[in-house]
Amino acid sequence: MIKKLSLSVLRIRDFRLLLFTRMFVMMALQSQAVIVGWQVYSLTKDPFLLGLTGLTEALPAIACAFFAGHIVDIGQPRRIYTLCIATLALNTLALLLVAGHMPSLAKDTLLIFIFTGIFISGLARSFIMPSGFSLLSRIVVRTEIPAAMAWLSSGFQIAAIGGPAVAGLIYGGYGAGGAWMLPAFLMSAALLTVSFLRTTHIRNAEKREPTLQSIKAGWRFILKTPVLLSVMALDMFAVLFGGAVAMLPAYADQVLHVGSEGLGALRAAPALGAVVTALMLALRPMKQVSALRLLWVVAGFGLCMIGFGLSTLFWLSMLFLIASGAFDSVSMLIRGTLMQLLTPDDMRGRISAINSMFIISSNEIGAFESGSAARLLGLVPSVVLGGIATLLVVATTALISPRLRKTVVSAQDG
Repeated sequence: MIKKLSLSVLRIRDFRLLLFTRMFVMMALQSQAVIVGWQVYSLTKDPFLLGLTGLTEALPAIACAFFAGHIVDIGQPRRIYTLCIATLALNTLALLLVAGHMPSLAKDTLLIFIFTGIFISGLARSFIMPSGFSLLSRIVVRTEIPAAMAWLSSGFQIAAIGGPAVAGLIYGGYGAGGAWMLPAFLMSAALLTVSFLRTTHIRNAEKREPTLQSIKAGWRFILKTPVLLSVMALDMFAVLFGGAVAMLPAYADQVLHVGSEGLGALRAAPALGAVVTALMLALRPMKQVSALRLLWVVAGFGLCMIGFGLSTLFWLSMLFLIASGAFDSVSMLIRGTLMQLLTPDDMRGRISAINSMFIISSNEIGAFESGSAARLLGLVPSVVLGGIATLLVVATTALISPRLRKTVVSAQDG
């Protein structure tokens, strides 16, 4: 029987607006990633440059994250969130005009424009993550956090399915010009829905701390909360070594021979497994969040990456990616719920900004690591060894962090 709690959060108007806004933004970013990946690879045929796209987005996002959390905590998260989406919308429109081949540009000039757009996207992402994280606790009560996180995860995964799949199909049929229209439209839709979002501004402190002191306070809280630190580090190193998403354009071309349409399907496959899992957890939220379960699902993710790396069949590769998405969905939900439940209201921006540094390091710098490893070791060995490294990260974390293995948190607790 489906619990009332799992559906009651959807009756909150502002939560629905936040859910749809995040879906539009994520779908736009995911489709943009497919377009950028295929376009850069088509222009250069170089896996290293695929990895460099991740590094280009990661560097500004990590650098600005030091200050983004402080700004969110002393400012108005909804206003910052809206400004970030507006910046992303303008950036995507510029990429539509330039990378969509509306002006005829030389290859090197076009690559410079694409990488500039990626850099700007990284700047906006450094603020959008902590501001979005802070908004949730102002919209739903603590007891509804697990259900809210599960619905947000479901929306994210639906976007991750739709964005890459549709972008790949459009790219294959109409080229870059047609494909870039998709993220531009989706970002515009996100800007529209976020404009209707209303939350109460909470002044977290009468006396504001100096910027550097505020940033240090956030890091001190993380270092004094070993569970949060272990969870962030586990995710960062597991995905840093085990992620194979950045190499999918090369896999689609060199190993599976499926073109841009197949690339869209490969990018969407992890989200297909994730969305089914996330919807199940949204309808029946976890009463308690166990960190031990997190270790098991991250290990499952590593095994899936090994299987994907060894596969030469399209359908089998899809199955491994679908399974990896299911494991990653549970991992993301556990991490997100633990962060929401263990973080004080007056530090949500800073803690989320620090977490974003770990996430960006794992995803974008992981993409650079994957590209570098593919150039040095070869495409298939780099993915397989990355999956093995993920298993080693899980084993090491379990050994050095016994407190993490025993951590169980309930949303019903104060």
